[in-house]
Amino acid sequence: MSHLLATIAGGIGLFLLGMVLMTEGLKALAGDALRRLLARFTGNRLSALATGAAVTALVQSSTATTLATIGFVSAGLLGFGNAIGVIIGANLGTTSTGWLVSVLGLKFSIAAFAMPMVAAGAMMRLLGRDRIAHAGSTVAGFGLIFVGIEMLQGGMAGVATHIDLGAFAGSGVGARLALVGIGAVMTVLMQSSSAAVATTLAALAGGAIGTDQAAALVIGQNIGTTVTAGVAAIGASVAAKRTALVHVVFNLGAGLIAFLVLPLFVDAVEGFTGDDGSGADHAITIAAFHTAFNLLGALVFVPLIPQLSALAIRLLPEHRPALTRHLDPSLREVPALAIGAAITTLRGVLAQAFATAGRSLRGAPHPGPATFGAWREATEAAGELVERLPPGDPRTLARLTATLHLLDHVRQFVRAAGKPARYDHLDAVPALRARAQALAEGLLSAAPVLAQAQVRAVAPDSLPATPLDGVAGGLRADILQASAIGSIEVDEALAALNAQRWLERMSHHARRALAYLQQLDGELPAVTGSASSGAAQDQQP
Repeated sequence: MSHLLATIAGGIGLFLLGMVLMTEGLKALAGDALRRLLARFTGNRLSALATGAAVTALVQSSTATTLATIGFVSAGLLGFGNAIGVIIGANLGTTSTGWLVSVLGLKFSIAAFAMPMVAAGAMMRLLGRDRIAHAGSTVAGFGLIFVGIEMLQGGMAGVATHIDLGAFAGSGVGARLALVGIGAVMTVLMQSSSAAVATTLAALAGGAIGTDQAAALVIGQNIGTTVTAGVAAIGASVAAKRTALVHVVFNLGAGLIAFLVLPLFVDAVEGFTGDDGSGADHAITIAAFHTAFNLLGALVFVPLIPQLSALAIRLLPEHRPALTRHLDPSLREVPALAIGAAITTLRGVLAQAFATAGRSLRGAPHPGPATFGAWREATEAAGELVERLPPGDPRTLARLTATLHLLDHVRQFVRAAGKPARYDHLDAVPALRARAQALAEGLLSAAPVLAQAQVRAVAPDSLPATPLDGVAGGLRADILQASAIGSIEVDEALAALNAQRWLERMSHHARRALAYLQQLDGELPAVTGSASSGAAQDQQP
């Protein structure tokens, strides 16, 4: 018996090690692609569902997708409603592991190819660099998965002769509930629903358990994944906690639906798969059952995403300021997410500052210092989040560099816009008032687009030109000429010149901030056109 338990434990360990190696290798090969995929293809419920399922099937870990989604929501890169779709899709995508095990691991033996794959992957990992090394981890992990499955199958084949599972073989609700609980505990202990499902399928193929028992275990294993998401949300932002809550609600709901119709559901799936009574066919039946009840759950819950979102918002209200609620310190462990959170915050600061400065340039009362103080605090908090981040891959380094440029220009714009005395000297000459009016129109047109996170629709050229564009000299001459002919006093002229330079600074920093936001939103194309006047322009006061 001890030999059997050791074999089963070793098989689970090899399967888990293979999953870890394969998942880490695939994520490293993808690089920043996971972030870009989730950000780009989650525009509606169905695309979010499909993206969650596809990404999870690719990296073979619903936990990886769920934790990434929680991080994106926490960073403000993904809307809460769309995150719900991704979470539901991740639960659907994780069922691909059952098919991998039942079809390749049990139906067809590829053990003869598994060990050479482990050897080849290990050599690639040890001798290769960068993408070759990551590919080696993926290949070795894939091979280890099937070595583990073979060990599990061998160990489980002897379990039936030593362990009497008759206590759970009944059709009563109590026996099925006990099996659901055992399945959930298996996932928590293994920290992988994939490993728990693989263990169940191996036990089923070895005759240690029956189809109904395996189905109940799989329901529990599906529910057990919520523990990891719950732990990840501890201490995280409210948005992350809401995402974890929806994950729990969906898994419990889908599990409850499957549990209530368990015998009928299993019979229907057996008929659909043409189960001939062999262990391997039983395993395929359970893999299909796992997919079917998650698909049924998706069909039930996807139309209810608005209601799920409203429920989570009501149960977990947000108390932090809107501008800084995405600045979760835990995001520093994933530089791409920390950078994204900082960009989201700076975009929000810029949208509010543009709107307020534009109204003040039109003559509206200037807000109190508390308003500009809140913007300065949010800007500095965004800077603290991204300071001393590890640069990572070249794309992350480029995004970090552009974000620091953006941070500087937002800080300078807020500092300039927060000087109320400057607004009082814009009527010295008509040309100065016209320049202020033009800047106000540009800022007010950009503000709502920024607030909707559609920066590509804002052209930096829509703002008034800066002094480096060769148009400021005439305005300065107009002010000095008005003073020379006695139209305005010398002190008033000097104040008007200060106001003119102040308008130029605001215009410059607004244009540059928009240019860097466009660069970041466009996945780092070069900053071109009049929005880019070189490093010298960035150094203007």
